Amino acid sequence: MTTMKAIGLHRYLPIENVESLIDLTIEKPVPAGRDLLVKVQAISVNPVDVKVRAPKEKTEAAPRVLGWDVAGIVEAVGPDVSLFKPGDEVYYAGSITRAGGNSEFHLVDERITGYKPKTLDYAQAAALPLTAITAWEGLFDRLGISHDRNLNEGKSILIIGAAGGVGSIATQLATEAGLTVIGTASRTESAEWVRAYGAHHTINHHAAFLPQLQTLGLASVDYIFCLNQTEQHWSSMAEAIAPQGKICSIVEMSSPIDLTLLKNKSVTFVWELMFTRAMYETADMEEQHRLLNEVAKRIDSGTLRSTIAKRLSPIHAANLREAHQIIETGSMIGKIVLEHFE
Repeated sequence: MTTMKAIGLHRYLPIENVESLIDLTIEKPVPAGRDLLVKVQAISVNPVDVKVRAPKEKTEAAPRVLGWDVAGIVEAVGPDVSLFKPGDEVYYAGSITRAGGNSEFHLVDERITGYKPKTLDYAQAAALPLTAITAWEGLFDRLGISHDRNLNEGKSILIIGAAGGVGSIATQLATEAGLTVIGTASRTESAEWVRAYGAHHTINHHAAFLPQLQTLGLASVDYIFCLNQTEQHWSSMAEAIAPQGKICSIVEMSSPIDLTLLKNKSVTFVWELMFTRAMYETADMEEQHRLLNEVAKRIDSGTLRSTIAKRLSPIHAANLREAHQIIETGSMIGKIVLEHFE
């Protein structure tokens, strides 16, 4: 077989347009270098998919395939591969600079690929990679939180947007690391979800943070992980963060923010983008392989749970458009996954 099914786009259109995502037959890729050719079993959809697909005045001569969460089986390997072999079950988020995973077969660098958790099916596993990498890097690499519970005793973290995909993983990791976790949620069902995934407290992100924290007996928080509307929450974050605290955001801003609000407290602000290592092929790129394997171990030992909330089947354009529409509402709790090509 030299061709494969895929879902992609030629034009960037509103999701209600049937041509916004279309079923395609394209050439099946061949692995080179450190690439794995993966037979895709399940994919999940993230806000980044919606952002990349958003309407714009641009046309792709060759169809563009999106999708940055895959679980599948290694079909073949490039000549320089040393970490995997054909038949291995894997999961990963891939690279924003390469063709996405919304296709029957997909190429991914082995250095950003992990072994699929043994206790999960492919759909449950596909819900994890992008959010797990983002949460892990944000907490441990960017905010510098220790894995040693003893060192985190008495420390607290505010997770803004805790009911989403990244928030659901970050809440679990932060709780496991021994932090007091306060998650924001604005609806009853999302607050219940956040608490079910380990948050000690929930507050509403539509109101100022500090008064709500003070009601909980907290004068400030040591860390803030912002997963929702950075500029909207900026002044509230600056008010709530402890002196010498740290703030990490994953959400880009459309207008400038006032960094001087952090000056008197000597607060650190840092970005997290899980595509950075793959995009620039950094020297520590293989850290994503290691952290995905560590996440899989935690899943299999029961200390971490998949955040899958909705399944769609099969994998085709109509179902993928439905998934994008759900993400666009901004009210999705957990992750939405598509499984099985027809």
